[in-house]
Amino acid sequence: MFLKRIEMQGFKSFADRTIIQFDHPITGIVGPNGCGKSNIADSVRWVLGEQSAKSMRGDKMNDVIFAGSADRRRVNMAEVTLVFDNTNHILNDDKDEIEVTRRLFRDSGEAEYLINRKNVRLKDIVDLFLDTGLGKDSLSIISQGNVLTFAEAKPLERRGIFEEAAGVAKYKKRKLESLSKLERTKANLDRSNDILIELEKQVSPLKRQARKAEIYREKKKRLEEIEISVLVQDIESIHADIESAKKALFDIETKTTMFSTDIQINETKLSESRRQISTLDREINDLQDELMKKFNEIAGLEARRTELDEKRKYIVETGTNEQKAKQLAGLIEEARVEFEDRQKRLDALNTEIRLYSQQLSAAAANIVDKRSEYDQASNRLRSLENRKNVIDQLMRNPFNNQQGIRSIMDNQNALSGILGVIGQVLQVENGYEEAVSTALGAAMNHIVTVDEQAARDAIRFLNRNQSGRATFLPLTVCTPRYVSQDNQIICQNTKGYLGVASDFVKNQDQFEPVITSLLNNVLVVEDMEAGNELSTLTKRMYKIVTLGGEVIHRGGSMTGGKTRHDTNIMTMRKEAEEINALIDAESARVTLATKALNQANEARDKAAQAMSEKRYAVAALEPVVDAKKAKYEKLKNDLALLDPKGLNQDGDESHTEELIVRLNQAYLDRDTITNDMKAKREQRYQINQEA
Repeated sequence: MFLKRIEMQGFKSFADRTIIQFDHPITGIVGPNGCGKSNIADSVRWVLGEQSAKSMRGDKMNDVIFAGSADRRRVNMAEVTLVFDNTNHILNDDKDEIEVTRRLFRDSGEAEYLINRKNVRLKDIVDLFLDTGLGKDSLSIISQGNVLTFAEAKPLERRGIFEEAAGVAKYKKRKLESLSKLERTKANLDRSNDILIELEKQVSPLKRQARKAEIYREKKKRLEEIEISVLVQDIESIHADIESAKKALFDIETKTTMFSTDIQINETKLSESRRQISTLDREINDLQDELMKKFNEIAGLEARRTELDEKRKYIVETGTNEQKAKQLAGLIEEARVEFEDRQKRLDALNTEIRLYSQQLSAAAANIVDKRSEYDQASNRLRSLENRKNVIDQLMRNPFNNQQGIRSIMDNQNALSGILGVIGQVLQVENGYEEAVSTALGAAMNHIVTVDEQAARDAIRFLNRNQSGRATFLPLTVCTPRYVSQDNQIICQNTKGYLGVASDFVKNQDQFEPVITSLLNNVLVVEDMEAGNELSTLTKRMYKIVTLGGEVIHRGGSMTGGKTRHDTNIMTMRKEAEEINALIDAESARVTLATKALNQANEARDKAAQAMSEKRYAVAALEPVVDAKKAKYEKLKNDLALLDPKGLNQDGDESHTEELIVRLNQAYLDRDTITNDMKAKREQRYQINQEA
């Protein structure tokens, strides 16, 4: 056996890898002082197991690592390998060549020992050379001052040196180890006897404890059976809840259909109500015309009766035609003035009636428009509220089909370190929800934990309760991903490129490890054309998503399309926000439409009331005008035809009785028409309220 080769790297002055080959029986290494000759001998002793830094001519063991120079940086590891020829198998190994290696790391201070490139203990290296005369303290290596030390050594010290050289030390060491083992064995026997005596004292209590343990196991088994039964019931209850939710969703959709049918029915009823109102308006107008005719008739009859009364009075008071002629002339002038005054008032009232009629027509048209606006806004609002109810129900139970996630989130307070589901905790800028959720993919349902221990505890909870499976993402294992500098320049110069997906997440600080790990190397573009171009320019190295949710995967494959109802957490949250905004807007429109409709109804009612009042005034005034005109004409005729025979008191008396009968009938007809018109108005109001 002999040393064939030494390989050194980072050891003392040997910064670079250095190999010294020993091909001749006698080899000498010569050189000036300080060139490193002693470092070679130190390297051999170091590999053989030297643990003393002073023996290696240093203050601490890290001093054997190359510390650097003016033009060389220091290294972080020292490594020395000794290669021995073992063809005569002096070393206890079957191989013809044995490699022994030692390494030391500067930062950690850890050391490694290897035999034939396999990790071993320091003791294994010492045992390998124990009976060979080699060793860190053997005479195979005689350093400066060792000869003087040998000469000045005491007899016992010299004996140790001779025994090491003769190979006796190996057996003495084994003897000491055997004696030590015997002492330990004797001590263990004594201790075992003591333990046996102690255990004999504990047999009875242990038997009682064993019985209690057996009872405990039985009760625990029973408890597990009960817990399993309860879990089965819980699962059945959950399934029932799911079926109930599905049924509720079906009921909502059915109600939506029913509401649509009700809307159509109500629209039909509304049209019928409008038709009835129009018919009632015509009937009311006809009754108003009849009422005005009756007013005219009553006014004419009253005027005629007044005229006869005046005539009778006139006959009594005047005795001669001459006196009558003078009185008639004065009455004619007075009747003319009264007639012209009443006619002017009647013309003014008719002008106002035409104006109110125009206002009433405009108000009716406005009511139709406002009613249409109100109905449309109400229908849109009902549709939005139905959709909001569906989304709210889905948002309250987003993990109905994922038992593991639902179980963890339901017990979040009982488990430490659970931060939430990625799709729920990340806040995305408006307009980028589809792109970010697509970029996350299945990771959107991963549960974020503070560390790996929290994830392990949660998994044990799922296993213990058989509550399904879930994927966990500890913040401590998230590795940031980046787009290379060259590809960033390419992206910035590509039309349609918007940024990386992590740019569009708001709460960056708290979940930065998650964001940089999952989204920092996903590119976002406007559309597929820009995505295909960017994928080609970046050599298909990155995942690319569009604003519409299409994906261009690494390698070039593409994914796209839409489903009828998207149950994505982020998109549902966005849709809920949009629907809430739309509901607020539609509610405001319904309020405005209701207010406008009420104002239009008030305007119509005011115009109708004013026109009705004017018509009543006209109906009351027209008979007066006619009476004044008739009086005026009659007085003129009386004046022209005045003669002693012109005044017939008996004829006037019979005519007066006839007028009274006709006048009473006219009063009765007027009251009947007024009651009919009042009933029609109440019927119209009732229909309008129901509509």
